[in-house]
Amino acid sequence: MAKLVTIYGGSGFVGRHVARQMAKRGWRVRIAVRRPDEALFTRTYGAVGQVQPVLCNIRDDLSVRAAMAGADAVVNCVNILAPKGKSNFQTVFEEGAERIARLSVEMGVSRMVHISGLGVDPESDTPYIATKARGESAVLKHRPDAVILRPSVIFGQGDNFYNRFAAMTRLGPVLPVIGGKTRLQPVFVDDVALAVVKGATGEAAPGIYELGGPDVMTVKEVADQVLRTTMRRRGVVNLPFWFANLGARMLGIVQFVTGGLFTNSLLTRDQIALLRTDNVVSPGARGFADLGIQPVASDAVIEDYLWRFRPSGQYDAIKQSAKNLRAD
Repeated sequence: MAKLVTIYGGSGFVGRHVARQMAKRGWRVRIAVRRPDEALFTRTYGAVGQVQPVLCNIRDDLSVRAAMAGADAVVNCVNILAPKGKSNFQTVFEEGAERIARLSVEMGVSRMVHISGLGVDPESDTPYIATKARGESAVLKHRPDAVILRPSVIFGQGDNFYNRFAAMTRLGPVLPVIGGKTRLQPVFVDDVALAVVKGATGEAAPGIYELGGPDVMTVKEVADQVLRTTMRRRGVVNLPFWFANLGARMLGIVQFVTGGLFTNSLLTRDQIALLRTDNVVSPGARGFADLGIQPVASDAVIEDYLWRFRPSGQYDAIKQSAKNLRAD
């Protein structure tokens, strides 16, 4: 029988790419999510019955154990941008990661891959950054043989990075950015998924890998790149951190007043804190080269999905071409 991988958060942005690649390699794939009825689209990633969404609450031992039954490998792709109800940074990033690692040992699962992020720090005052770091430590405590991946900001169709910038170009003559001088190393989602696959199949040695794309850019340069791709002219304005924090605080108040009916994932203080420091691969860290992966540059990909933000959408390229025609 084909081997089985359980992917926690497998219907999310990264998880769905991991699921597709694992299915192509002939693995059976179990998608462990809170709402399996909303993850039915993942069943099309393989043959009939090869990919199966199942109900799982990462905060509950029995639920995590049931989703892991019979698995040869487990992957933790669970991520949240902002706390919502009982799903907060501590319960998801720290306790949830520990639970998956601990139970994977108890149940004899051969391999585990855990997705974290660049810049994690257990001493950080920012819950998002600190809990992700403590989650890594919890995983390594139970599974020193785990593969831990720390990607920089991830891009690809359906991302929450380039798409957000592109959507903002529609709102007016100014494109505001935060941390304009902060350096990023955008990494393609398919490259991250391939790194996960190598960890889950045993092709990657245990340890921590920092994943960054081939280009290091400032936030301002990313904004300029989006403007070129969307064929729009906007003035890029770098907002001071104090002003951005004020906006995040106001959105947080709205979430509190509405009793959580409005979940603030637009701009949070944790997101702002991440933009205060560079998000690039550390010198000497293991990365894509050690995994035998050649990362793809963002310029080679983003036009495929940002064209819809152009003034005339798919017809902008035709209009540009028509300008070169001469009447006889």
